[in-house]
Amino acid sequence: MPTVSKKGQLMPESPIRKLVPYAEMAYKKGKTVYHLNIGQPDIKTPEVALDAVKVHSLDILAYTRSEGSEGYRRKIADYYKKNHITVNHDDIIVTTGGSEALLFAFGSIMDSDDEIIIPEPFYANYNGFSTASGVKVVPVISKIENNFALPPIEEFEKHITPKTKAILICNPGNPTGYLYSREEIKKLASIVKKHDLFLIADEVYREFVYDGNEFYSIMQEEGLEDHAIMIDSVSKRYSMCGARIGYLVSKNKQVIKTALKFAQARLSPPTLAQIASEAALETPQSYFDEVIEEYVKRRNILIRELEKIEGVKVAKPKGAFYCIVELPVKNADHFAQWLLETYDHHNETVMVAPAAGFYSTPGVGLNQIRIAYVLNENSLIKAVNILGEALKVYQD
Repeated sequence: MPTVSKKGQLMPESPIRKLVPYAEMAYKKGKTVYHLNIGQPDIKTPEVALDAVKVHSLDILAYTRSEGSEGYRRKIADYYKKNHITVNHDDIIVTTGGSEALLFAFGSIMDSDDEIIIPEPFYANYNGFSTASGVKVVPVISKIENNFALPPIEEFEKHITPKTKAILICNPGNPTGYLYSREEIKKLASIVKKHDLFLIADEVYREFVYDGNEFYSIMQEEGLEDHAIMIDSVSKRYSMCGARIGYLVSKNKQVIKTALKFAQARLSPPTLAQIASEAALETPQSYFDEVIEEYVKRRNILIRELEKIEGVKVAKPKGAFYCIVELPVKNADHFAQWLLETYDHHNETVMVAPAAGFYSTPGVGLNQIRIAYVLNENSLIKAVNILGEALKVYQD
């Protein structure tokens, strides 16, 4: 019998999606499931984006350029300029989601067995992208005790070898909600210049920054032009996860030239989604003001309710819409499955994402979960109450 590849066998399951069959079983039993497991916002997509698709005048749904339409990329560059990031349209490649942008970046700068340093916990799919690219993740652990701040630079330097090609961060962070300060970005810039590495920043949550904190992009840092690769996406910014439109952005011409080869190999990003995403750039600031206000309210409610539960520890997010929660359990994977398979509180339960999948260090994060606060106020309060009641009766 033919066998699948070793690479395929090593591909990790999604800690976010692997519990879906158990959630479906819970639904079949008539249970209500509150989804705290996935970053699918319930915020409405801007009407200007949806209307652009409804009224398009295309006769043929044709390919676009592999790097995305020039008009769209020029508008993206204008958007960045408004956000104090100066790039040209030819520094941008439009991709099929931020995920493809990351795969293009990995393929463009790393060969098999090369290494990339990532502060953990990190977005779980970084493990998958690395496996698919034959690249080794070298983790530097950040800790809940200091809100998942950047680990000391000395920790990064300990892990740099001749195989190291890049450092990757997510800013603001998924799954932690941590926002890297200007000073922390400058420290990273210094180390990648010193060791001649790339600095990749996944900045898809740029707009989601709270409490008057400043967002500082790696693309704003002078002297980093040859080192910086920015990953971006419309998914969360405009609540357009299904559009699957992202960007790879770099002033390093060799990186863009190389990434374009990968873009050509998959032909082009989706045409209708580009139309919607281009229109979304006209979204008024009032939309974002209202969204930020809503997420701050949700974050505060979530933290307040979690802190009422005995034995629970939570890091306060400065951005994005996630947080890591430490539970008084030994194995959050087992607990998450038990919540769906066995437990209910008045015929209701919750779905969470076990956090071990957001680490690459074995045995770390086993008692942690990631919560996405993308539910409305009442649902959040109910969900956390159910979580608290469940912990009272759960046995490892």
